[in-house]
Amino acid sequence: MKGLLKYLSPFAPDQSGAASVLYDMGGLTIICDAGGCTGNICGFDEPRWFLRKSAVFSAGLRDMDAILGRDDRMVEKIQSAAQKLDAGFAALIGTPVPAVIATDFRALARMAEKKCGLPVLTVECTGTRLYDEGEADTWLGLFQKFAEDDTADRSKTERENFAAGGNRTEKRTDGGPERSDVPENEKQRTKDPVGVIGMTPLNLSRLDAAGMVREKLAGKGCGPVFCYGMRDGLETVRKAGEAAWNLVVSPSGLKAARYLEQRFGTPYRMAYPFLDEALTEKLRTVEGKKILVVHQQAAANEIRGEIRKTSEAEITVGTWFLLDEEFQEPQDAHLTTEESFAEFVAEGQYDLIVGDRMLKRALKDYKGMWLHVPHFAVSGELEAENAAGDKV
Repeated sequence: MKGLLKYLSPFAPDQSGAASVLYDMGGLTIICDAGGCTGNICGFDEPRWFLRKSAVFSAGLRDMDAILGRDDRMVEKIQSAAQKLDAGFAALIGTPVPAVIATDFRALARMAEKKCGLPVLTVECTGTRLYDEGEADTWLGLFQKFAEDDTADRSKTERENFAAGGNRTEKRTDGGPERSDVPENEKQRTKDPVGVIGMTPLNLSRLDAAGMVREKLAGKGCGPVFCYGMRDGLETVRKAGEAAWNLVVSPSGLKAARYLEQRFGTPYRMAYPFLDEALTEKLRTVEGKKILVVHQQAAANEIRGEIRKTSEAEITVGTWFLLDEEFQEPQDAHLTTEESFAEFVAEGQYDLIVGDRMLKRALKDYKGMWLHVPHFAVSGELEAENAAGDKV
């Protein structure tokens, strides 16, 4: 049976990804469910829930409300919450129930905006897709609705300088793309902001990501950093047109980055500047002729790049999530089921697998080495050294 999980826990679904993007945005996040999906999001898929508050609500849909389409009751609840909380917008996130009954989210948003006087963003999740697709739709929706044109009315010199520094994907002699990275141009000194898209705990498995990326970009002479979705709220989304360039740290941010490139001319690069020193040292000492890296694509590419600094091993990236052609190599693979994953590993005869140890459950016959790199959307495990901390 396709999609049947016998050994692995279910990965975080699309509504969890959407809610994670919105967690620090300062709006009202309404999960259109009876309560169960919201409980899973807050109890399992959002580690920030136990550290700081966010206005996340369940619509509390009852059977007859859903069947009869009583959207007026939903709007009344949104209005009541908006009167009690200082929120800049409201967001409606779909779940399996509204997907099955074909809820008209656009009409619901118009009703809510008219009644409540707040802009309303809708994300039509179904609960049948994975978290990164929900994130991708949410990032795009945020920038489409809230990014302001007047903030981009300034000199384009920094963007032109960035673009002149080289393509975001350099080609190797064997035809595959090299690891994308944060620009290394030491002459780059700018007061213009840098946007970081794709930051959620589901992607990064850490809570100190905002402070970490700000420190690294400051060390390269960059200006202020807009950490969209982690510590930075809607005000930075409104100013997205000011960014000299965007750093995409997970493939879920690519759709939005390409939209911003088209709308404002903002170039982007995909990289993952979150590998700690201990892991980096391990990656540079690994042994094996064939290595499989399983993670979200940006993290997996970064891991592959570190291994290649000291190894001639054949390295393949495999992912259960979005796999963008611009940043993949010919041997990279999209994983779909437990059975296909086990078959892929058996056929590849890999000496080493780098990935979340939860995935070992599906590989009963694998006898090679394993290097654990947590992926919160897969196992609910954070990087150990920052699981209890949350630095700005």
